[in-house]
Amino acid sequence: MRWRQPSTAVRVTAWLLGPAPRPWRVVSAGVLVFLAVSTSLRANWGSDNAFVVKAARTLLDGGSPYEDKRFLYLPSAVLVAVPEALLPREVLRWLLPAGMTGLLGAGWLAALRLFSVPLRSRLAVGGFAVLALAYKPYANLVLIGNWTAVSAAALPWALLLAHRGRWGAAGLVVGLAIACKPMLVPVGVLFLLAQRWRGLAVAVLVPLGASLAGALVMPSPSLFFTKTLPFLFQGQDAYALPWDASPIAVLPRLGVPQPVAVALAFAGAGAGLWAARTRWRRPDPEGDGGELRLVETACGVMLAAFLVSRPSFDHYLLVVLPLLLASGVRAGSVPRSPWFWLALAPQAALVPWPDELAGKRRAFKDMATLCGLSGLLVRRALLSGRVILEPVTTAGSPPRTEPECAATPAESASRTAF
Repeated sequence: MRWRQPSTAVRVTAWLLGPAPRPWRVVSAGVLVFLAVSTSLRANWGSDNAFVVKAARTLLDGGSPYEDKRFLYLPSAVLVAVPEALLPREVLRWLLPAGMTGLLGAGWLAALRLFSVPLRSRLAVGGFAVLALAYKPYANLVLIGNWTAVSAAALPWALLLAHRGRWGAAGLVVGLAIACKPMLVPVGVLFLLAQRWRGLAVAVLVPLGASLAGALVMPSPSLFFTKTLPFLFQGQDAYALPWDASPIAVLPRLGVPQPVAVALAFAGAGAGLWAARTRWRRPDPEGDGGELRLVETACGVMLAAFLVSRPSFDHYLLVVLPLLLASGVRAGSVPRSPWFWLALAPQAALVPWPDELAGKRRAFKDMATLCGLSGLLVRRALLSGRVILEPVTTAGSPPRTEPECAATPAESASRTAF
C-alpha cells in the first residue's frame, strides 16, 4: 500500500479554508475602512456618480435627464438616483465610498456562499482585503462611484439563487440591477441556456416596467433613442477613449486598422459565447454540484460582452473577478492556473510599469487582462470535456496498467456471487 501525498493545490486550499486568526479580521476591516475614508477625503471622488445625480436633479427641476449626452443609463436609473439628489454633497462624500465598499463586499459574500467557503476562513477574510489593496480597479471604482458596483453585487447573488433552484428570484435580482445600469443584460444568455423562461421574463420585465415609469415622469424621454443611444453606439467620444479597454478602441491606437479591430473583437466575443455554451453542456464529473459550471458560464458570457462593448472600462472586471477567485477552492478551476495570475498582473497596484503604460495609456494593460481572462475561460471550456482514465491500484495487488474495461473477464462460477 502506498500513501499519496496531497498536491500543493490541495494543501493551499485547505490552508485558505482554515479559520483566520483574529488579527487578520482586524487588519482586513482596517484596510477597507482606510480605503473608504481616504477616498472620501480626495477632491475627485464620485466623478462617475455625479452624472447620475445630475440627471436626477435635472428631473427634479423639470428638465430631461437625457439633455446631458453623458447620462447613458435607462430612465429607471433616474428614479433610483433621486434619493442621492436630495442629499447634501458633504453627506454623499462619506456615504458613497462606504456604499461602494458595501456593494463589493456583498458580492464577495455571495460568491463565498455559492462555493460553501466558511465566512471566517483565511480566504474570506484576507482575500477581500488583498483584492482591495492589490487590484487597482477596486480603488478606482470606490473613488469614482460608478454603478458597476451594483452589478458586481447582483451577479453573485443571482447565481447563488439560481444554484438553489430559485431562478425567478435570480431573474428579479438581475432585473433590478439592469434597472440601475444595463450591464447584466448579457446574463440573459445564461437563462436561455438553462431554459428558465420565467426567470428570463422577470429579468426583462422588471427594468422594462421601471423604465416606462421613469419615462412617464420626465419630459422628452425620446431623447434616449435620438441622442443617447447613437452616442453610445459610436463609442462615446475622445473623453472616454483613453480609458476604453475594448479591443475595438485599443487596437487602432496600436496601428491596427479599425475594420480589423472590430473583426477581431467580434471573433473573440463569438468564441467566448461558444465556449460558454460548451461549458454549460459539460458539467463537471465530480467534486462539483453545478456551482463551477454556473459561474464559468456566466463569467464567460460577461467577458465576451466586454470585448465588444463600447466603452469597456477596467472596473467592469469586478463583476466577474470575485466569482472567479472564490471558485479557486474547486479542482480544475481557472484560478488554479498560473496564467490566471499572470493575466491579472497588468492591473496589479504598486507595479512599476513604464511611463508609456501609465495615465491615459492604461487601457493597454486593461485590454491585456480582459483578453487574458476571456482566453482562459475559453480554454477551460475545452478542457472540461476531457476524460482521463487513471490506473486502478488496490492494496496487495500489482498496479493495473490498462483501464478496467479492458481487463479480461473471469470465468463464471457455478453460483452467482453476492
